[in-house]
Amino acid sequence: MKKNTRIKVLVALGLTVCILGCHAAKAISETGNQSQTEAELESSERKQVNTSLTGTITMAGSTSMEKLANALAESFMTKYPGVTVTAEFTGSSAGVGAMLSGSVDIGLSSRNLNDGEKSSGAVENIVAIDGIAVITDASNEAADLSTEQLAGIYTGAIRNWREVGGADEVIVVIGREAGCGTRDSFEELLGVKDICTYANELNSTGAVMARVAATPGAIGYVSLDVLDDTVRTLSLDGIEPTGENIKAGRYLLCRPFVMATNGEISAQSEAVQEMFVYLKSEEGQELIKAVGLIVPD
Repeated sequence: MKKNTRIKVLVALGLTVCILGCHAAKAISETGNQSQTEAELESSERKQVNTSLTGTITMAGSTSMEKLANALAESFMTKYPGVTVTAEFTGSSAGVGAMLSGSVDIGLSSRNLNDGEKSSGAVENIVAIDGIAVITDASNEAADLSTEQLAGIYTGAIRNWREVGGADEVIVVIGREAGCGTRDSFEELLGVKDICTYANELNSTGAVMARVAATPGAIGYVSLDVLDDTVRTLSLDGIEPTGENIKAGRYLLCRPFVMATNGEISAQSEAVQEMFVYLKSEEGQELIKAVGLIVPD
């Protein structure tokens, strides 16, 4: 074969390889783009807005449920722009009372409803499970308390941290105000209902966090989903207050987050009914987990 002929053959083979490579790359690119488009469409469908639903939803109650309620309101209004959702945080008992009086659609309660509320027509709709964390100021040396020790601290039987493995420091007992769902749940679960001795009784979760963080020797209790590094979290009977331990029933201090309605959900407005449907959807359950709560079984 002549030299020129060989060169022509090699050039032709090179062009063929190049063309085949371009076709393969194009096919791969088209497949990738198709997969990306399908994923985008699927994501868009999950988050698709519904403009046909209109109305208002009003909620009031537990300050411990503020994070969940605000996240729910924002997410629901994004999905249903024709619906306006508002929430105020006045305490569990006040919220349920407002719902029963017709002032709001949903009463937010961070405790189970009592017999009086149920007999008045309140229906207990549990939407999430929350843990109650026991906290101290960040410099506290104690790391774990037994149930008996914690009860002793809150009833005044134990007054100094050195009695429970800490430094020689007076214990400053911080709690929530009467009628608060967190306080009711904490005292009932610990078996110290109405016999606690508080140095301060505060009217919000944020106030308890701030007071404990700023007070040497302080102890308090807050919703698990608001914890940050300004305070130290104690284990109870050697068990950390984690979602896994709460769901497994190993951690004592946990309670329901209730969205109470006056009558069954089916008797509420279309917008309220749709909100409960949304909470049970995959998107709604992801929201519950995202704010640090546990989806009930």
